[in-house]
Formats: sequence, structure tokens, C-alpha cells
Amino acid sequence: MPQSSRVQKAVFPVAGLGTRFLPATKASPKEMLPIVDKPLIQYAVEEAYAAGIRHMIFVTGRSKRAIEDHFDTAYELEAELEAAGKDELLALVRSVQPSDMDCAFVRQPRSLGLGHAVLCAEPLVGREPFAVLLADDLMVGPPGGAPVLAQMMSAFRQQGRSVIAVQEVPADQVHRYGIVAGESAGGPLIRIERIVEKPKAADAPSRMGVAGRYILTPGVFEEIRQQPRGVGGEIQLTDGIARLLGKEAVYAYQYSGKRYDCGSKEGFLEATVELALQHPQVGASFREYLRGLEL
Repeated sequence: MPQSSRVQKAVFPVAGLGTRFLPATKASPKEMLPIVDKPLIQYAVEEAYAAGIRHMIFVTGRSKRAIEDHFDTAYELEAELEAAGKDELLALVRSVQPSDMDCAFVRQPRSLGLGHAVLCAEPLVGREPFAVLLADDLMVGPPGGAPVLAQMMSAFRQQGRSVIAVQEVPADQVHRYGIVAGESAGGPLIRIERIVEKPKAADAPSRMGVAGRYILTPGVFEEIRQQPRGVGGEIQLTDGIARLLGKEAVYAYQYSGKRYDCGSKEGFLEATVELALQHPQVGASFREYLRGLEL
């Protein structure tokens, strides 16, 4: 496989303040909020790992130390579990960071937007393609099928150009998304001709909204660096991708699976309920509990 088509690093922008979940996020990172028994960030890291990525880069901010601790070795905890003979729990704790997975952390000193967060990772990414995963978007592949990022990796290997996950969104929600428009490139791929950040419904070029998964070529760094601030006075990743379109092809990928918007309370609760029903330990009993509720 040529070097240009190998994606070995994933970037996780985790410096956001999580204001929609206050007061829970006053002292704890929103990415550490648990869905059943795993924090949101771990779901995203496991998805990247399943896609073959072994180098995880976290763009953090103040009050995000818990994320670093989560992916560090907990010597005292492991020693106590080992001494107590709790081998299953010990294996579970150690599985959070497999031995072949590397984690690196870089600070985003100011909240200047997603594009700026990605740019902060440039010294660690270098001149190679990379993935970006937003932990707020919990993505689940189809039953028995490949995880979403793994699906996108197959498309990237074929095209050798940036690939962005998209889904069709309701017309009254287009203002919440980056929206793409373009021509079919076969199967789930669309060659993007236009991408707009959070347009008004009347101005939206389509209803294809960008989900929180990207595979990007390193050329996007220079485009982000050169662009002015966009929507909300922030340096938008969408604007950087729009500039990249002028120099190389960018594709949208209509993934198979389901996205939970865990940046909203409703999406977080939906993910909690649906993943709890699928959980091997509590799923059956939780289903019975729900059946007994008076709704």
C-alpha cells in the first residue's frame, strides 16, 4: 500500500467546554461522560483502533486532565485488582490502552473553533493523511458490519483524497451542520463541489450534513492557516475543507450505521438507552425494566 493511502494517526479535538451539559461538565470533561460503562472518548478511540489506527492525538484544554488519566496506566488500581484476583476487571482496565497504541496530547490554548483545534495537531501529524473523530458524535456501524471509520478507510484507500462522513438531515436542522453538495462518484461516495458551514435552510445547497468523522490529507493544514474566521467568529474546519476543494478532490461518504448526537441531552439519552439494551451484562434486565414503565 502506498504511503499516501495509509492513515496511521487520529486526532480527537477534546478542548470544548461542554456548556450544554452544565453543571455535570463544570469540573469534568464532557468527553468523559459515560454511555453505560464507557466514556464517550473511549468509544471514539476504539473506533479509530478498529480502523487500524494506532497513534491517537488528543487536542485538549484546561480541565481535561481526566482524559489523559483515563488513557494512562493506573498502577494502584491494577495492583489492587491483581491482588484481589479480579482478573476480568484487570483485563478490562488494561484494554483501555492496548500495548500497541500510543497516545499524545497537545493543548489548544484558546477556544478558536474546530479548525484551530485540528491545526494545533499539525506538529504531531506531520505531512501525512490523518483521521479526525469528534467524540460528541457516537457512531455505531450496522449490525455485523464495519465501524464507520473503517468504512471510510476503504473509500480513502481507493480515492487517495479526503473523505468526510455525511448523512441526510431534516430541513429544519441544516443550520446546525456543515452541508455538502456534489455529484455521485459511485456507491456511497459524492465528489463534493460545495461545502457550507451552518447555512440557513433557504441557502443550504442540499440536506447532506457532515457527521463527526473525517479523513483528511495534510494539505488542509495550510488552508486552515490561511483562512479568516468564519461562523461564530471561529476558525472553522469546514471553511478549510472548502478552500482545499480548490486544489484537490474531496469526497463525502454516506456511511452505513447510526449516529448519536451526544452533544445534546436528547442524543445522549438515546445512546444510553439503545446501547444499554445491547449491553451483554445489563441488556436483558434493562429491557424488562423498560417494559414495566408507565409511559
